[in-house]
Amino acid sequence: MPRPKTKTEPNPRVNRPAKDPPTRGVKTSRVQAAEWPEVLTLAETAAYLRVPEAEVVRLVGPPGLPGRLIGSEWRFSRAAVQEWLRTPPEPSSRESLLALTGAWKDDPDVDDMLKEIYQRRGRPMTEDGS
Repeated sequence: MPRPKTKTEPNPRVNRPAKDPPTRGVKTSRVQAAEWPEVLTLAETAAYLRVPEAEVVRLVGPPGLPGRLIGSEWRFSRAAVQEWLRTPPEPSSRESLLALTGAWKDDPDVDDMLKEIYQRRGRPMTEDGS
């Protein structure tokens, strides 16, 4: 019969080392940051970023995650992956256009510039021809 725990005995649940956060189906190994190799495989990169392998492949490209396809195997520089993580993402073209929305709103010369643009194109500013 197990003996009851006293308050002086350590609680195994409390004294356990903290677990890594869940990674939604990503298989990770217990590798310390200093132990990661300089060149990572697809599986290692996915574990390092804590995302599925398919997401890593989707992120690879000129504006995205730097990686090389060597034959049929992906390889990633750990330093390049770390630099990619530090760099803020480029805004999308939609975000860029939305950032410009209203930028000319209070400019006193906008009406004159608009009239000149329509005049140079030989078009009226309104549908009624004025």
